[in-house]
Amino acid sequence: MSMSKTTNTYNRQNWEDAEFPILCQTCLGDNPYVRMIKERYGKECKICTRPFTIFRWCPGARMRFKKTEICQTCARLKNVCQTCLLDLEYGLPIQVRDAALKVVENLPQSEVNKEYYIQNIDKELKDTDGTEAIGVVGKTLAASDMLSKLARTAPYYKRNRPHICSFWVKGECKRGEECPYRHDKPNEPDDPLSEQNIKDRYYGRNDPVAEKILKRAASLPTLDPPEDRNITTLYVGNLPEDITEPMIRDNFYQYGEIRSIALVPRQQCAFVQYTKRSASELAAEKTFNKLVIGGHKITIKWAHSQAKQSVAKTDRRFEINAIPPPMAASNPNDFFNLQQEQVTVLPPGMKLHQIPPSLIPASSYQMYSQAYAAPYSMPSGAAVLNSIPPPPGSGVSNQIHYPSQDPSRLGAIKK
Repeated sequence: MSMSKTTNTYNRQNWEDAEFPILCQTCLGDNPYVRMIKERYGKECKICTRPFTIFRWCPGARMRFKKTEICQTCARLKNVCQTCLLDLEYGLPIQVRDAALKVVENLPQSEVNKEYYIQNIDKELKDTDGTEAIGVVGKTLAASDMLSKLARTAPYYKRNRPHICSFWVKGECKRGEECPYRHDKPNEPDDPLSEQNIKDRYYGRNDPVAEKILKRAASLPTLDPPEDRNITTLYVGNLPEDITEPMIRDNFYQYGEIRSIALVPRQQCAFVQYTKRSASELAAEKTFNKLVIGGHKITIKWAHSQAKQSVAKTDRRFEINAIPPPMAASNPNDFFNLQQEQVTVLPPGMKLHQIPPSLIPASSYQMYSQAYAAPYSMPSGAAVLNSIPPPPGSGVSNQIHYPSQDPSRLGAIKK
């Protein structure tokens, strides 16, 4: 067997010896001067059970030490990190990536078939530079909308935290702040995330982390096109302050012919109108929750029809500024056009006070009654105005000249 550690050198030909591991940015850490401990043939790969060179390092301050778990051949076969076994390009579990790319790769499970399969993979790796994925994953690795939405674009260093201190959980930890382990509440025993198997993660089966991510992918928001086929305009929001119209055109012209672009710098938004509805639907599908300009994640929505909005505003304006019906001539004393049924709707305790005719001068009362009894016939202006008595004590005679009482103006009004 190739795992035998006897003096036979043939058994050691398939053992792996590497100078640097294949790691993701999260596992490597944020320290550019990281130091690693290298041990040749220190452990067996947990997938192919072949001895390989292991590396051990600390990714940062207050972090736990990490080491490689699988050999580089198995890592290149799935394009994953040697430590966390997550995809190197998207930072997602293998099960999620294979489900998005619709990749089905049945690796051999028995020891003999597995060793033969790995030997063939090693022969393929000799002809390459070792930086590209091989196998079925390497042939079908392409861009996917689902992967671009779920991909982790920044390192997640929280994953490198120390393990939970078991003595602290029991209440027996006496180290305090000097304890290298984490003093935190552990997960519940029924939590599926507490039971993870490295082989299930590698083969993409029964992975609780992958199932959680797939459920989140099923609940992602979608942008449904409006029913009105005449709408071909997209609302583009959350734009950077230094955005220009050519920059917007460079990101949207590839989906179809653009009719116009209306940029609103004060609101940091723009409206992109296409000539065809199919082009606008394609642009909405390709840019929704995916487009990033100047470090800003752009908001994409469908613009509303301006014609319908103007009609709705006009209808509402007429409802608010509705002209009241003409006053009934049968009730000349109803000065405020209050009908009998409207008076009964008044709140309790509120009364409508009308001025009694005895308190109104006879001349004024006659003028008001004539005016409201015949709203479309105007009495003589001079007779009406001269009949109003002046205020007492004012010292002004009844004969007051007003410009509107000129004979020329009165004749024009009568005509």
